[in-house]
Order: sequence, then C-alpha cells, then structure tokens
Amino acid sequence: MTTVILSGGSGTRLWPISRTLMPKQFVKFNQNNSLFQNTVLRNSNISDKFMVISNLEQEFLVLDHLQDIGNTNSSFIWESIAKNSAAAIIMAALSADDSEILCIVPSDHIINNQNAYEKTILQAKELAQKNNIVAVGIKPTFAATGYGYIKHNNENVESFIEKPSDDTAQSFLEDGNYLWNGGIYCFKVSHFLNTCKKIIPELLDNVQQSFNSSIHIENECTVLAQDVHNVESISIDNALMEKLHHDFKVVALNSEWNDMGSFDSLDEVCDDNFLSRSEENIISIESNNNCIISSDRMIATLNVDNLIIVDTPDALLITTKGHSQGVKKIINELNKRSSDLTKTPATVTRPWGTYTVLENTTAYKTKKIVVNPGKRLSLQSHFHRNEHWIIVSGTARVTVGNDIKLLHANESTYIPAGEIHRLENPGCIKLVIIEAQVGEYLEEDDIVRYEDDFNRIA
Repeated sequence: MTTVILSGGSGTRLWPISRTLMPKQFVKFNQNNSLFQNTVLRNSNISDKFMVISNLEQEFLVLDHLQDIGNTNSSFIWESIAKNSAAAIIMAALSADDSEILCIVPSDHIINNQNAYEKTILQAKELAQKNNIVAVGIKPTFAATGYGYIKHNNENVESFIEKPSDDTAQSFLEDGNYLWNGGIYCFKVSHFLNTCKKIIPELLDNVQQSFNSSIHIENECTVLAQDVHNVESISIDNALMEKLHHDFKVVALNSEWNDMGSFDSLDEVCDDNFLSRSEENIISIESNNNCIISSDRMIATLNVDNLIIVDTPDALLITTKGHSQGVKKIINELNKRSSDLTKTPATVTRPWGTYTVLENTTAYKTKKIVVNPGKRLSLQSHFHRNEHWIIVSGTARVTVGNDIKLLHANESTYIPAGEIHRLENPGCIKLVIIEAQVGEYLEEDDIVRYEDDFNRIA
C-alpha cells in the first residue's frame, strides 16, 4: 500500500502562524515534529512507500522534513499551481500501478490513538482490495458545523452532507448514523480510475493530458501551470464522492481527531507543552479562558476573557473564541492590499538554511542568515542593492568577484551592486551572519543566478 500525503495547502485559517511559504503542516507547534512529519510517522508501519503531493514552492520544506525523520522511500508530485484535491488524487492514481492500493491522507491532522488508526486503515485496505472506494469517518463527539458528514448503514455509505446548520448537526449527532468526513480514502488504482472514467470522464481526461505533459524525472513529477489550465479546481468530495452510489464503503475511526482547521481547533488540543509559547512571556490578570500564542514579546492581558491572541514577529491577530474561522476575511483583505504577509513568514526556509528579516524599510533591510553545514547559496548578483555581511558565528567562505576568502566571527565584507558573489558554509556548525542591504529596490526578485546547487532559476 502507498500512502499519498496531500500537502499542498497554504493553511490560511491559521494565519499569521501559517503562511503560503510556511503552511501549518510544516509548523512545529510542539517544538518536536511538524504535523506533516507526524503524518508520515503515523503511516510508516502500514505503508510500503509514500507519495507526497505538494506545491513546488514547498519542495525543499518537504525534503527537509522527510530527511529529519529518516524517510527515504517517497516519490513526489510538485504542483506549480494547486487545482484542489480531485486533480491531485487523480494524478496520484495515474502515477501508480493499476493493482496498487492508495491511501489518501491529509498532512495536517492530529490523531491520538495510533493502534486504532492502524486497525482502521488496514480494515479500509481490505475493503479496497475488493474493488470498493473506502472513506474513513470520524465518530462525532459534538454537533460540529464546520465538518462534512457521511450518512452510513454499517459499512455502506448512503450520502455525503456538506457543513450543516446547528440544528441539523445536532440531529446528526443524536441519530448515530452519521460520521464526520475525515478526508481519508482508500482504493485500488484500477477501480478508482474506472470509476472516474464513468462519472467524471472530462476531468479524468484533462488530468491525464496534464500528467502526460508534466516533467517526469525518476521519482518526481513536476506539473507546470500551463499543463493544468484546462483542469477544473474542485475537491474530490464534490467531484466524485457525492456522486457514488455503488461500491462505496466507510469505516469508523475511534480516536480523538482534530483537523487543525482553525485556532479554535488548535485550542482544543493544546496544552502547556504543545504550543511554541513561553509562560514567562505571558502575564494574565483577571483574565480567563484565553488562548495565547506568543513569540518572544511579553503579552499581558487584563480583565479579558475568551480571546485568541496570536503574536508573531510581523503580525498580531486578536479574535474571540468561536470566530476564528473568520480569519479568511483577513486574508482576503490582505490580498486586496497586495500584502506579502499572507505568503512569507518572518523566517523563510531555503534549501541551504533560513533567513529572518529583522528590519525592512524603503532604503535598507537587515536580515539574519543561517547557512547549514556544507551548504552554499547560489552564485548570484543584484542590480539595485549593495550588501554588507557581518559574521556572527561559524566560518564563511565568501566569493566576491574573483576574490575568495574565509571569514570568521566579527569579520565582515562588502558586495557592491552588480558584483557576482556567493556565501558558503564549509564548516561543521551552522554559519550565522547579519546582512545589511542598502539600495533603491530590496525585494527578493532582484537576483540573477549563475550557478545553483538546487537547480533554482529564480
């Protein structure tokens, strides 16, 4: 069985923690593993191999997180532009052998009972081998209006119901024949593709054409934007599952489950060790039932209750509990303002390490740059900015024009605009530098790459 991990989401409902370039599935909330890593580990005992479907911009995040947990048996589909889960899952099926069983799982869920999970997936696998499409449902614990529901009769699926009203959700809970839709599916590839051919032939044909036009190199498939311009953006539930009437089964998962779909969901599962927060940075006086997620700044509350406060280095969110789903409205407003806050976190991950913007003005920008041992940035130049590098710790091999030299802590160098340059860490500890940029234009797209270890062109 191949576990297919859907990891292309941007996680905007957990903004400002989650950004396009650092979505929630890669955030290490508990300072240990990310949700993505936990998803891989959760399925390791019951999977022969993995297939990861993610945005091309998140490629190096995926690879780094897999390397951290020692996963070496994965293949990849990189999407230049997301087309929702239907296209992604069909693409995964086209990438696999006809006889293979695929288990489709989201990358950002929390499931606490490992034994129950493995038992449920193996049960779903057994049904899938008999030419059934199998959904995994979650036994509801309250009348949730933010989840879809599956009406069932034992193993047989009777219908899908999208997010219901309060009264309807309560009636589902009391009825006992409804499960939350967990977004997990198992099927045999040949049966799934034959079903798509009968029910959604146009979508299948368009995805097939896109798959054939994509770039295939060893265990990677890169799908460019022009390849999917005819592909409808639609979820697998709306495209296919809601239309199935035969050979559609469901198995129930008996475990605590959370889809991390909002800060209210996060608040349900967090404890003092779960969030990357420091108690000494929080003062709470005459305040109750607040969820506070802090960075390094002191946060003090006085006589306030039922708030969600999320503090990051470049953005602060304050809302009341029960309303955090409305974060999407903030995202829409930021997009109207063409703000970079929806895309880029304060600390940006690169294949060579990270950089953190410390200060940003129209005339200058300062960054903290961390280069991992043995890694180097591209050989590059800039049209509009001059750069000053100050070594904080570690050893830097610096190329400026034809000059190559080693720099150590408390040493510096200057790179004028237009000069070809490169930063490299030849040592065995992390290299930390402070970069000061001065110029008329300081955005990340002012870069010309001449050589790059990671085959980046922009």
